[in-house]
Amino acid sequence: MKLFSARAGLLGAATALTLAFSIQASLAETPANALIVAQSIDDAVSFDPAEGFELTTVQSFNNLYQRLIESNRDDGTKIQSALASAWEAGADGKSLTFTLADKAVFSSGNPVRPEDVIFSFSRAVKLNKSPAFILNELGWTADNVDKAIEKVDANHVKLTWTADVGPVFALALLTAPIASIVDEQAVAGQVKDGDFGNAWLKTNSAGSGAFKIASYTPHEALVLEANGNASDKPKLENVILRNVPDVGARRLLVEQGDADIARGLGADQIEALKGKAGITVLSVPSARSDYLLINSKANATLGNPAFWEAARYLVDYDGIAKDLLRGQSEVHQAFLPVGFPGALTDNPFKLDVEKAKKVLADAGIQTPFKAEFIVFNDQPFLSIAQSLQASFAKAGIELDIQPGVASDIYARGRSGKFELTLRYWIPDYFDPHSNASAFAINRDNSTNTAAKYAGWVIPELTDKTLAAVKEQDPGKRAALYQDLQKEVQKSSPFVFILQGNDQVVLSDKVKNYVQGLNADQVYYDHVEK
Repeated sequence: MKLFSARAGLLGAATALTLAFSIQASLAETPANALIVAQSIDDAVSFDPAEGFELTTVQSFNNLYQRLIESNRDDGTKIQSALASAWEAGADGKSLTFTLADKAVFSSGNPVRPEDVIFSFSRAVKLNKSPAFILNELGWTADNVDKAIEKVDANHVKLTWTADVGPVFALALLTAPIASIVDEQAVAGQVKDGDFGNAWLKTNSAGSGAFKIASYTPHEALVLEANGNASDKPKLENVILRNVPDVGARRLLVEQGDADIARGLGADQIEALKGKAGITVLSVPSARSDYLLINSKANATLGNPAFWEAARYLVDYDGIAKDLLRGQSEVHQAFLPVGFPGALTDNPFKLDVEKAKKVLADAGIQTPFKAEFIVFNDQPFLSIAQSLQASFAKAGIELDIQPGVASDIYARGRSGKFELTLRYWIPDYFDPHSNASAFAINRDNSTNTAAKYAGWVIPELTDKTLAAVKEQDPGKRAALYQDLQKEVQKSSPFVFILQGNDQVVLSDKVKNYVQGLNADQVYYDHVEK
Protein backbone atom coordinates (compact mmCIF):
# COMPACT_ATOMS: atom_id res chain seq x y z
CA MET A 1 0.00 0.00 0.00
CA LYS A 2 1.44 3.36 -0.98
CA LEU A 3 1.53 5.64 2.03
CA PHE A 4 3.29 8.61 0.47
CA SER A 5 2.57 10.65 -2.63
CA ALA A 6 5.27 11.99 -4.92
CA ARG A 7 5.32 15.12 -2.80
CA ALA A 8 7.03 13.15 -0.05
CA GLY A 9 10.20 14.13 -1.91
CA LEU A 10 9.91 17.33 0.05
CA LEU A 11 11.19 15.39 3.02
CA GLY A 12 14.49 14.72 1.35
CA ALA A 13 15.32 11.45 -0.35
CA ALA A 14 17.06 9.85 2.59
CA THR A 15 14.39 10.75 5.11
CA ALA A 16 11.53 9.69 2.84
CA LEU A 17 13.12 6.31 2.17
CA THR A 18 13.80 5.78 5.87
CA LEU A 19 10.24 6.66 6.81
CA ALA A 20 8.63 4.58 4.10
CA PHE A 21 10.81 1.59 4.86
CA SER A 22 10.15 1.87 8.58
CA ILE A 23 6.41 2.07 8.18
CA GLN A 24 5.99 -0.59 5.53
CA ALA A 25 8.56 -3.09 6.63
CA SER A 26 7.73 -3.05 10.37
CA LEU A 27 11.25 -3.07 11.69
CA ALA A 28 9.99 -2.52 15.25
CA GLU A 29 11.97 0.71 15.50
CA THR A 30 10.86 4.12 14.33
CA PRO A 31 13.31 6.68 12.87
CA ALA A 32 15.08 8.82 15.46
CA ASN A 33 14.03 12.06 13.75
CA ALA A 34 10.37 11.18 13.17
CA LEU A 35 7.32 10.63 15.36
CA ILE A 36 4.97 7.88 14.13
CA VAL A 37 1.40 8.16 15.40
CA ALA A 38 -1.12 5.34 14.89
CA GLN A 39 -4.73 6.49 14.92
CA SER A 40 -7.77 6.83 12.69
CA ILE A 41 -7.67 9.83 10.36
CA ASP A 42 -10.78 8.78 8.43
CA ASP A 43 -12.68 11.75 9.86
CA ALA A 44 -10.50 14.35 8.10
CA VAL A 45 -12.52 16.51 5.72
CA SER A 46 -10.24 19.52 5.30
CA PHE A 47 -6.97 20.91 6.67
CA ASP A 48 -8.13 24.43 5.83
CA PRO A 49 -8.58 26.10 9.25
CA ALA A 50 -11.62 27.91 7.84
CA GLU A 51 -13.27 24.54 7.22
CA GLY A 52 -11.65 21.75 9.24
CA PHE A 53 -13.89 20.85 12.15
CA GLU A 54 -13.03 17.22 12.85
CA LEU A 55 -10.83 15.69 15.51
CA THR A 56 -7.89 14.88 13.21
CA THR A 57 -7.85 18.29 11.55
CA VAL A 58 -8.45 20.24 14.76
CA GLN A 59 -5.59 18.36 16.44
CA SER A 60 -3.28 19.39 13.58
CA PHE A 61 -3.95 23.13 13.53
CA ASN A 62 -1.79 24.15 16.52
CA ASN A 63 1.11 22.45 14.78
CA LEU A 64 0.51 23.99 11.35
CA TYR A 65 -0.76 27.48 12.16
CA GLN A 66 -0.58 30.25 14.72
CA ARG A 67 -3.27 32.69 15.78
CA LEU A 68 -2.86 36.25 16.97
CA ILE A 69 -3.23 34.89 20.50
CA GLU A 70 -3.46 31.40 21.93
CA SER A 71 -4.61 29.46 24.98
CA ASN A 72 -1.92 28.56 27.47
CA ARG A 73 -0.91 24.91 27.16
CA ASP A 74 -1.15 24.24 30.88
CA ASP A 75 -4.21 26.38 31.64
CA GLY A 76 -6.47 26.93 28.66
CA THR A 77 -8.40 29.69 30.42
CA LYS A 78 -5.30 31.91 30.20
CA ILE A 79 -4.55 33.74 26.95
CA GLN A 80 -1.04 34.48 25.78
CA SER A 81 0.81 36.02 22.84
CA ALA A 82 1.35 34.21 19.56
CA LEU A 83 1.59 36.19 16.31
CA ALA A 84 0.55 39.29 18.25
CA SER A 85 3.06 40.50 20.82
CA ALA A 86 0.53 42.82 22.46
CA TRP A 87 -3.07 43.96 22.21
CA GLU A 88 -5.20 46.80 23.51
CA ALA A 89 -8.96 47.06 23.92
CA GLY A 90 -10.68 50.16 22.58
CA ALA A 91 -12.56 52.55 24.84
CA ASP A 92 -15.77 51.64 23.01
CA GLY A 93 -15.55 48.05 24.35
CA LYS A 94 -16.02 46.71 20.81
CA SER A 95 -12.56 46.81 19.32
CA LEU A 96 -9.08 45.38 19.77
CA THR A 97 -5.81 46.59 18.27
CA PHE A 98 -3.04 43.99 17.91
CA THR A 99 0.68 44.58 17.57
CA LEU A 100 2.23 41.92 15.34
CA ALA A 101 5.35 40.20 16.63
CA ASP A 102 8.62 41.27 15.04
CA LYS A 103 10.00 39.04 12.29
CA ALA A 104 7.13 36.54 12.37
CA VAL A 105 7.17 34.59 9.10
CA PHE A 106 5.19 31.84 7.40
CA SER A 107 6.65 28.50 6.31
CA SER A 108 7.02 30.03 2.82
CA GLY A 109 9.38 32.67 4.21
CA ASN A 110 6.82 35.42 3.65
CA PRO A 111 6.48 37.87 6.56
CA VAL A 112 3.27 37.90 8.59
CA ARG A 113 1.50 41.17 7.72
CA PRO A 114 -1.74 42.92 8.69
CA GLU A 115 -2.96 41.97 5.22
CA ASP A 116 -2.68 38.30 6.15
CA VAL A 117 -4.83 38.85 9.23
CA ILE A 118 -7.45 40.66 7.15
CA PHE A 119 -7.39 37.92 4.50
CA SER A 120 -7.64 35.10 7.03
CA PHE A 121 -10.69 36.41 8.87
CA SER A 122 -12.41 37.65 5.72
CA ARG A 123 -12.05 34.34 3.87
CA ALA A 124 -13.19 32.35 6.91
CA VAL A 125 -16.41 34.36 7.20
CA LYS A 126 -17.12 34.48 3.46
CA LEU A 127 -16.47 30.77 2.92
CA ASN A 128 -19.10 30.12 5.61
CA LYS A 129 -17.98 26.57 6.33
CA SER A 130 -18.90 24.61 9.47
CA PRO A 131 -16.85 26.62 12.02
CA ALA A 132 -17.83 30.04 10.60
CA PHE A 133 -20.47 30.51 13.29
CA ILE A 134 -17.65 31.13 15.78
CA LEU A 135 -16.63 34.37 14.06
CA ASN A 136 -20.28 35.18 13.40
CA GLU A 137 -20.53 35.61 17.19
CA LEU A 138 -18.83 38.99 16.69
CA GLY A 139 -21.55 40.05 14.29
CA TRP A 140 -19.23 39.48 11.35
CA THR A 141 -20.95 38.57 8.08
CA ALA A 142 -19.86 38.34 4.47
CA ASP A 143 -21.24 41.85 3.99
CA ASN A 144 -19.46 43.60 6.85
CA VAL A 145 -16.31 41.63 7.68
CA ASP A 146 -14.06 43.63 5.35
CA LYS A 147 -15.00 46.83 7.18
CA ALA A 148 -14.48 45.19 10.56
CA ILE A 149 -10.73 44.52 10.12
CA GLU A 150 -8.40 47.41 9.40
CA LYS A 151 -4.68 47.76 8.79
CA VAL A 152 -3.44 50.54 11.09
CA ASP A 153 0.17 50.43 9.91
CA ALA A 154 2.78 47.83 8.97
CA ASN A 155 2.76 46.33 12.48
CA HIS A 156 -0.78 46.91 13.74
CA VAL A 157 -4.23 45.63 12.84
CA LYS A 158 -7.54 46.67 14.39
CA LEU A 159 -10.61 44.45 14.79
CA THR A 160 -14.05 45.88 15.48
CA TRP A 161 -17.41 44.18 15.97
CA THR A 162 -21.09 44.99 16.21
CA ALA A 163 -22.25 42.16 18.49
CA ASP A 164 -23.06 43.12 22.06
CA VAL A 165 -20.05 41.35 23.57
CA GLY A 166 -16.93 42.64 25.27
CA PRO A 167 -13.19 42.33 24.54
CA VAL A 168 -12.71 39.43 26.97
CA PHE A 169 -15.17 37.26 25.05
CA ALA A 170 -13.75 38.42 21.71
CA LEU A 171 -10.27 37.34 22.81
CA ALA A 172 -11.62 33.90 23.74
CA LEU A 173 -13.11 33.55 20.25
CA LEU A 174 -9.80 34.45 18.65
CA THR A 175 -8.11 31.43 20.24
CA ALA A 176 -10.29 29.07 18.15
CA PRO A 177 -8.69 27.19 15.21
CA ILE A 178 -10.77 29.16 12.67
CA ALA A 179 -8.84 32.27 13.81
CA SER A 180 -5.58 30.77 12.46
CA ILE A 181 -3.63 33.21 10.28
CA VAL A 182 -3.07 32.08 6.69
CA ASP A 183 -0.34 33.24 4.28
CA GLU A 184 -2.26 35.32 1.73
CA GLN A 185 0.64 35.49 -0.74
CA ALA A 186 1.12 31.70 -0.75
CA VAL A 187 -2.61 31.04 -1.14
CA ALA A 188 -3.22 33.69 -3.81
CA GLY A 189 -1.77 31.56 -6.59
CA GLN A 190 -3.95 28.61 -5.59
CA VAL A 191 -7.35 30.35 -5.77
CA LYS A 192 -9.84 28.73 -8.14
CA ASP A 193 -13.27 30.08 -9.01
CA GLY A 194 -13.24 32.51 -6.09
CA ASP A 195 -12.74 29.78 -3.45
CA PHE A 196 -10.09 31.75 -1.46
CA GLY A 197 -7.74 28.79 -1.97
CA ASN A 198 -10.04 26.44 -0.06
CA ALA A 199 -9.62 23.49 -2.46
CA TRP A 200 -5.82 23.70 -2.17
CA LEU A 201 -5.78 24.19 1.59
CA LYS A 202 -7.87 21.05 2.09
CA THR A 203 -4.66 19.05 1.63
CA ASN A 204 -1.91 21.67 2.02
CA SER A 205 -0.89 24.24 4.61
CA ALA A 206 0.14 27.89 4.55
CA GLY A 207 0.85 28.73 8.16
CA SER A 208 3.59 29.80 10.54
CA GLY A 209 3.40 26.84 12.94
CA ALA A 210 6.18 24.48 13.88
CA PHE A 211 5.30 22.11 11.01
CA LYS A 212 3.88 22.18 7.50
CA ILE A 213 2.09 19.52 5.48
CA ALA A 214 4.57 17.61 3.32
CA SER A 215 1.98 15.17 1.96
CA TYR A 216 -1.49 13.93 2.71
CA THR A 217 -3.12 10.80 1.32
CA PRO A 218 -6.74 10.53 2.49
CA HIS A 219 -7.42 7.46 4.63
CA GLU A 220 -3.70 6.55 4.56
CA ALA A 221 -1.29 9.06 6.09
CA LEU A 222 -0.63 12.69 6.95
CA VAL A 223 3.05 13.64 6.83
CA LEU A 224 4.18 16.80 8.60
CA GLU A 225 7.60 18.32 7.99
CA ALA A 226 9.47 20.70 10.28
CA ASN A 227 9.01 24.36 9.34
CA GLY A 228 12.51 25.77 9.04
CA ASN A 229 11.14 29.29 9.37
CA ALA A 230 9.24 28.66 12.61
CA SER A 231 10.00 31.04 15.47
CA ASP A 232 10.19 28.04 17.80
CA LYS A 233 11.66 25.24 15.70
CA PRO A 234 10.48 21.70 16.49
CA LYS A 235 12.82 19.07 17.88
CA LEU A 236 11.88 16.43 15.27
CA GLU A 237 12.00 16.59 11.49
CA ASN A 238 8.72 14.80 10.85
CA VAL A 239 5.44 13.73 12.38
CA ILE A 240 3.52 11.02 10.54
CA LEU A 241 -0.08 10.21 11.36
CA ARG A 242 -0.79 6.73 10.01
CA ASN A 243 -4.38 5.80 9.40
CA VAL A 244 -4.91 2.56 11.32
CA PRO A 245 -8.68 1.93 11.52
CA ASP A 246 -8.39 -1.24 13.60
CA VAL A 247 -7.74 -0.55 17.29
CA GLY A 248 -6.07 -3.94 17.74
CA ALA A 249 -3.60 -3.06 15.02
CA ARG A 250 -2.85 0.26 16.72
CA ARG A 251 -2.08 -1.55 19.95
CA LEU A 252 0.21 -4.01 18.16
CA LEU A 253 2.11 -1.23 16.37
CA VAL A 254 2.93 0.68 19.53
CA GLU A 255 3.60 -2.51 21.49
CA GLN A 256 6.09 -3.77 18.92
CA GLY A 257 7.77 -0.38 18.47
CA ASP A 258 6.43 0.34 14.97
CA ALA A 259 4.60 3.40 16.30
CA ASP A 260 5.62 5.92 18.93
CA ILE A 261 2.09 6.96 19.88
CA ALA A 262 -1.29 5.23 19.59
CA ARG A 263 -4.62 7.01 20.02
CA GLY A 264 -8.21 5.87 20.29
CA LEU A 265 -7.57 2.45 21.78
CA GLY A 266 -10.42 0.58 23.40
CA ALA A 267 -10.55 -0.24 27.09
CA ASP A 268 -9.38 -3.82 26.45
CA GLN A 269 -6.31 -2.63 24.55
CA ILE A 270 -5.47 -0.09 27.25
CA GLU A 271 -5.75 -2.68 30.02
CA ALA A 272 -3.49 -5.04 28.11
CA LEU A 273 -0.80 -2.38 27.71
CA LYS A 274 -0.74 -1.08 31.28
CA GLY A 275 2.45 -2.17 32.99
CA LYS A 276 4.12 -3.24 29.74
CA ALA A 277 7.84 -2.50 29.57
CA GLY A 278 8.62 0.46 27.32
CA ILE A 279 5.00 1.70 27.29
CA THR A 280 3.33 4.59 29.11
CA VAL A 281 -0.42 5.17 29.20
CA LEU A 282 -1.12 8.87 29.51
CA SER A 283 -4.54 9.80 30.87
CA VAL A 284 -5.61 13.33 29.90
CA PRO A 285 -8.84 15.01 31.10
CA SER A 286 -10.85 16.04 28.06
CA ALA A 287 -13.57 18.61 27.39
CA ARG A 288 -15.16 16.23 24.87
CA SER A 289 -18.88 15.56 25.34
CA ASP A 290 -20.42 12.41 23.85
CA TYR A 291 -24.12 12.63 23.09
CA LEU A 292 -26.99 11.10 21.18
CA LEU A 293 -28.25 13.41 18.42
CA ILE A 294 -31.86 12.95 17.32
CA ASN A 295 -33.05 14.43 14.03
CA SER A 296 -36.36 15.95 15.07
CA LYS A 297 -37.29 16.59 11.43
CA ALA A 298 -36.79 12.99 10.28
CA ASN A 299 -40.30 11.88 11.27
CA ALA A 300 -43.10 12.64 13.73
CA THR A 301 -41.87 10.16 16.32
CA LEU A 302 -38.34 11.52 16.48
CA GLY A 303 -39.74 15.06 16.63
CA ASN A 304 -41.91 14.24 19.63
CA PRO A 305 -40.45 15.58 22.92
CA ALA A 306 -41.79 12.45 24.61
CA PHE A 307 -39.39 10.37 22.53
CA TRP A 308 -36.55 12.63 23.66
CA GLU A 309 -37.60 12.12 27.29
CA ALA A 310 -37.90 8.37 26.95
CA ALA A 311 -34.47 8.20 25.32
CA ARG A 312 -32.94 9.72 28.45
CA TYR A 313 -34.13 6.69 30.45
CA LEU A 314 -32.90 4.16 27.90
CA VAL A 315 -29.18 4.81 28.31
CA ASP A 316 -27.13 2.58 30.61
CA TYR A 317 -24.93 5.47 31.71
CA ASP A 318 -23.05 3.68 34.49
CA GLY A 319 -22.67 0.50 32.47
CA ILE A 320 -21.13 2.39 29.56
CA ALA A 321 -18.77 4.49 31.69
CA LYS A 322 -17.70 1.93 34.29
CA ASP A 323 -18.02 -1.48 32.65
CA LEU A 324 -17.57 -0.72 28.95
CA LEU A 325 -15.13 2.19 28.83
CA ARG A 326 -13.45 1.62 32.20
CA GLY A 327 -12.04 5.06 32.89
CA GLN A 328 -11.99 6.42 29.35
CA SER A 329 -15.06 8.57 30.08
CA GLU A 330 -17.28 9.59 32.97
CA VAL A 331 -21.04 10.07 33.11
CA HIS A 332 -21.91 13.69 32.37
CA GLN A 333 -25.39 14.81 31.35
CA ALA A 334 -25.01 18.51 30.54
CA PHE A 335 -23.62 20.36 27.54
CA LEU A 336 -20.88 22.21 29.46
CA PRO A 337 -17.92 19.98 30.40
CA VAL A 338 -16.59 19.96 33.94
CA GLY A 339 -13.82 22.53 34.11
CA PHE A 340 -15.84 25.26 32.39
CA PRO A 341 -17.53 28.04 34.40
CA GLY A 342 -21.14 27.16 35.16
CA ALA A 343 -20.92 23.46 34.29
CA LEU A 344 -23.65 21.33 35.87
CA THR A 345 -22.32 18.31 37.71
CA ASP A 346 -25.56 16.54 38.67
CA ASN A 347 -26.71 13.58 36.56
CA PRO A 348 -30.50 13.25 37.00
CA PHE A 349 -31.09 10.38 34.57
CA LYS A 350 -30.44 6.66 34.86
CA LEU A 351 -31.49 3.54 32.99
CA ASP A 352 -35.19 3.01 33.72
CA VAL A 353 -36.87 0.96 30.99
CA GLU A 354 -40.30 0.88 32.64
CA LYS A 355 -40.37 4.65 33.00
CA ALA A 356 -39.36 5.04 29.34
CA LYS A 357 -42.13 2.68 28.26
CA LYS A 358 -44.69 4.68 30.22
CA VAL A 359 -43.52 7.97 28.69
CA LEU A 360 -43.85 6.48 25.21
CA ALA A 361 -47.27 4.96 25.92
CA ASP A 362 -48.65 8.14 27.49
CA ALA A 363 -47.59 10.07 24.38
CA GLY A 364 -49.23 7.54 22.06
CA ILE A 365 -45.92 6.53 20.48
CA GLN A 366 -46.35 3.06 19.03
CA THR A 367 -43.73 0.37 19.50
CA PRO A 368 -42.00 -1.57 18.13
CA PHE A 369 -40.32 1.28 16.32
CA LYS A 370 -37.25 1.12 14.11
CA ALA A 371 -34.76 3.97 13.67
CA GLU A 372 -31.63 4.29 11.57
CA PHE A 373 -28.56 4.86 13.77
CA ILE A 374 -25.45 6.08 11.92
CA VAL A 375 -22.16 5.73 13.83
CA PHE A 376 -18.44 6.28 13.30
CA ASN A 377 -16.79 3.00 12.39
CA ASP A 378 -14.33 3.36 15.25
CA GLN A 379 -14.06 2.85 18.99
CA PRO A 380 -15.47 3.73 21.43
CA PHE A 381 -18.42 4.75 19.27
CA LEU A 382 -19.28 1.26 18.05
CA SER A 383 -19.23 -0.18 21.57
CA ILE A 384 -21.38 2.66 22.92
CA ALA A 385 -23.78 2.22 20.00
CA GLN A 386 -24.15 -1.48 20.74
CA SER A 387 -24.95 -0.71 24.38
CA LEU A 388 -27.61 1.80 23.29
CA GLN A 389 -29.02 -0.71 20.81
CA ALA A 390 -29.43 -3.27 23.60
CA SER A 391 -31.06 -0.91 26.11
CA PHE A 392 -33.38 0.79 23.60
CA ALA A 393 -34.55 -2.63 22.41
CA LYS A 394 -35.97 -3.30 25.88
CA ALA A 395 -38.52 -0.55 25.22
CA GLY A 396 -39.36 -1.77 21.73
CA ILE A 397 -37.08 0.65 19.87
CA GLU A 398 -34.81 -1.03 17.34
CA LEU A 399 -31.71 1.00 16.60
CA ASP A 400 -30.39 -0.07 13.21
CA ILE A 401 -26.65 0.56 13.59
CA GLN A 402 -25.06 1.69 10.33
CA PRO A 403 -21.29 2.16 10.75
CA GLY A 404 -19.53 4.46 8.31
CA VAL A 405 -16.31 6.32 7.64
CA ALA A 406 -16.26 9.33 9.96
CA SER A 407 -16.09 11.92 7.16
CA ASP A 408 -19.25 10.45 5.61
CA ILE A 409 -21.05 10.35 8.97
CA TYR A 410 -20.15 14.01 9.50
CA ALA A 411 -21.49 14.93 6.07
CA ARG A 412 -24.78 13.14 6.67
CA GLY A 413 -25.18 14.75 10.06
CA ARG A 414 -24.55 18.25 8.73
CA SER A 415 -26.97 17.77 5.85
CA GLY A 416 -29.74 16.31 8.02
CA LYS A 417 -29.66 12.94 6.24
CA PHE A 418 -29.96 10.78 9.33
CA GLU A 419 -32.40 9.75 12.05
CA LEU A 420 -30.15 9.19 15.07
CA THR A 421 -26.41 9.43 15.40
CA LEU A 422 -23.80 9.27 18.15
CA ARG A 423 -21.64 12.37 18.14
CA TYR A 424 -19.07 14.17 20.22
CA TRP A 425 -18.66 17.89 20.74
CA ILE A 426 -15.46 19.68 21.66
CA PRO A 427 -15.38 23.35 22.73
CA ASP A 428 -13.80 25.65 20.17
CA TYR A 429 -12.50 28.07 22.80
CA PHE A 430 -12.41 28.32 26.59
CA ASP A 431 -15.70 30.02 27.30
CA PRO A 432 -19.10 28.47 28.15
CA HIS A 433 -20.65 30.16 25.13
CA SER A 434 -18.61 27.85 22.89
CA ASN A 435 -20.94 24.96 23.73
CA ALA A 436 -24.05 27.02 24.47
CA SER A 437 -23.92 28.52 20.98
CA ALA A 438 -23.95 25.02 19.51
CA PHE A 439 -26.74 23.45 21.56
CA ALA A 440 -28.92 26.40 22.52
CA ILE A 441 -28.91 28.68 19.47
CA ASN A 442 -31.01 28.14 16.37
CA ARG A 443 -33.42 30.94 15.59
CA ASP A 444 -34.16 30.09 11.98
CA ASN A 445 -31.65 27.46 10.72
CA SER A 446 -29.36 30.19 9.37
CA THR A 447 -26.26 29.19 11.37
CA ASN A 448 -24.34 25.91 11.50
CA THR A 449 -25.08 24.73 15.03
CA ALA A 450 -25.82 21.32 16.51
CA ALA A 451 -29.37 22.53 17.12
CA LYS A 452 -29.73 23.13 13.39
CA TYR A 453 -28.49 19.62 12.62
CA ALA A 454 -31.18 18.35 15.00
CA GLY A 455 -33.82 20.44 13.22
CA TRP A 456 -34.60 22.10 16.55
CA VAL A 457 -35.73 25.72 16.04
CA ILE A 458 -35.56 27.56 19.40
CA PRO A 459 -35.94 31.37 19.16
CA GLU A 460 -36.71 31.85 22.86
CA LEU A 461 -33.76 29.75 24.02
CA THR A 462 -31.61 31.57 21.47
CA ASP A 463 -32.53 34.89 23.10
CA LYS A 464 -31.60 33.54 26.54
CA THR A 465 -28.27 32.27 25.23
CA LEU A 466 -27.43 35.61 23.64
CA ALA A 467 -28.32 37.34 26.90
CA ALA A 468 -25.92 35.05 28.78
CA VAL A 469 -22.97 35.89 26.58
CA LYS A 470 -23.57 39.63 27.13
CA GLU A 471 -23.52 39.35 30.93
CA GLN A 472 -20.29 40.78 32.33
CA ASP A 473 -20.63 39.66 35.96
CA PRO A 474 -18.92 36.21 36.19
CA GLY A 475 -21.24 34.86 38.88
CA LYS A 476 -24.44 35.95 37.16
CA ARG A 477 -23.13 34.67 33.85
CA ALA A 478 -22.35 31.21 35.27
CA ALA A 479 -25.88 31.06 36.73
CA LEU A 480 -27.41 31.88 33.33
CA TYR A 481 -25.46 29.04 31.70
CA GLN A 482 -26.60 26.67 34.42
CA ASP A 483 -30.22 27.58 33.65
CA LEU A 484 -29.61 27.00 29.94
CA GLN A 485 -28.11 23.58 30.62
CA LYS A 486 -31.10 22.60 32.75
CA GLU A 487 -33.52 23.51 29.95
CA VAL A 488 -31.58 21.55 27.33
CA GLN A 489 -31.04 18.69 29.77
CA LYS A 490 -34.78 18.44 30.51
CA SER A 491 -36.13 18.52 26.94
CA SER A 492 -34.14 18.64 23.71
CA PRO A 493 -33.13 16.28 20.87
CA PHE A 494 -29.77 15.83 22.62
CA VAL A 495 -29.08 13.10 25.17
CA PHE A 496 -25.76 13.92 26.85
CA ILE A 497 -24.04 10.79 28.09
CA LEU A 498 -20.32 11.17 28.79
CA GLN A 499 -17.37 13.49 29.24
CA GLY A 500 -14.18 12.06 27.83
CA ASN A 501 -10.89 11.18 29.46
CA ASP A 502 -8.36 10.65 26.69
CA GLN A 503 -5.94 7.79 27.08
CA VAL A 504 -2.89 8.09 24.86
CA VAL A 505 -0.32 5.30 24.65
CA LEU A 506 3.30 6.43 24.34
CA SER A 507 6.57 4.66 23.79
CA ASP A 508 8.96 5.42 26.63
CA LYS A 509 11.24 6.94 23.98
CA VAL A 510 8.80 9.84 23.54
CA LYS A 511 9.60 12.87 25.69
CA ASN A 512 7.79 16.19 26.19
CA TYR A 513 4.52 15.26 24.50
CA VAL A 514 1.84 17.73 25.59
CA GLN A 515 -1.94 17.46 25.28
CA GLY A 516 -4.41 19.79 26.98
CA LEU A 517 -8.06 19.78 27.99
CA ASN A 518 -9.34 20.92 24.61
CA ALA A 519 -9.06 18.94 21.38
CA ASP A 520 -6.86 21.43 19.53
CA GLN A 521 -4.32 21.37 22.36
CA VAL A 522 -2.12 18.67 20.87
CA TYR A 523 1.49 19.79 20.53
CA TYR A 524 4.32 18.04 18.72
CA ASP A 525 6.86 20.89 18.61
CA HIS A 526 8.72 20.02 21.83
CA VAL A 527 8.60 16.23 21.40
CA GLU A 528 11.95 14.46 21.48
CA LYS A 529 12.99 10.80 21.20
